[in-house]
Amino acid sequence: MKSGERWKMLIGQYRAKISIKGRLAFPKKFRDELGDGLVITVGYENSLMVVSTKDWHSLIETTGNKSFILDSARDTNRFLLGEASEVLLDEQGRCVLPSYLREYAKIGEEVIFLGLNKYVEIWDKGVWENYQKALHENIGKIAEKLSQASENK
Repeated sequence: MKSGERWKMLIGQYRAKISIKGRLAFPKKFRDELGDGLVITVGYENSLMVVSTKDWHSLIETTGNKSFILDSARDTNRFLLGEASEVLLDEQGRCVLPSYLREYAKIGEEVIFLGLNKYVEIWDKGVWENYQKALHENIGKIAEKLSQASENK
């Protein structure tokens, strides 16, 4: 990185209300990093993943480099690409979250935005609180498993 260049990292947790019609305002800190053009797709554990349109290709290039004759590559593409939606934020940083994405993530009245380095996750508040509780209870085991996996490479 050149001197004076800022390294982009999305971190933190923010809450927001979502309207009955699915209108949602993105946190300003995340908008400043991601811009107004976003791709939102299904994520893991019933969350949604959000990336800037310019970062979308780097996110999916790992599956794009896999042969389409592999069923796992086709399924991953169906999961991430087939469920993706491009959105453009308005002047206030709002967009309408498509209903199929709200249904997938079980989104009710309030959401949690999580900044996770290069992308943002959106969770239903209740789903996130339940997942977070289990995460806190098991983080030692999770870290140990991750350490063992990296040692085996």
